[in-house]
Amino acid sequence: MLSHHPLLELAAEEKRHTFISTGMHSIDEIAAAVQIFESYDCPYELMHCCSVYPMPTDKANLRAITTLQGKFMCDVGYSGHETGLAISVAAAALGITSLERHITLDRAMPGSDQAASVEPGGFKRLVTMVRAVQGAMGDGVKTVLDEEKPIRRKLAPLEFPYVE
Repeated sequence: MLSHHPLLELAAEEKRHTFISTGMHSIDEIAAAVQIFESYDCPYELMHCCSVYPMPTDKANLRAITTLQGKFMCDVGYSGHETGLAISVAAAALGITSLERHITLDRAMPGSDQAASVEPGGFKRLVTMVRAVQGAMGDGVKTVLDEEKPIRRKLAPLEFPYVE
């Protein structure tokens, strides 16, 4: 829990990269935890999550990822507790720096987080999808691709000047 400051101080004293779950905590509580890690010069990464198992998709609040990135100017990952893969893939599109998902051999096994866990085949699909999204994000510079130039030349006769 982020409100247990003595525990956070012990962790920060180690100066090891620490993943800080933000589930169940307010922005002020997160800020206090960040201050502790920064005061010890301990590297950290915030992990956005909703600590409900399984998490309903309408509770994901993925925009909080960019809120955390902007407010704390640090790496922000996503800890997914939802069923399915789409929310985690969407988090990747928002520029997360890490992705954590629970893995299970069988979602029907007993336990509170089994329903929100990913089975081995689903994990492989998730990795493939996240890598595809990361590759598709590009650099943000709008240019005419070399691959588009022959198509443009072929279609050029169809271009007409704008007439009112």
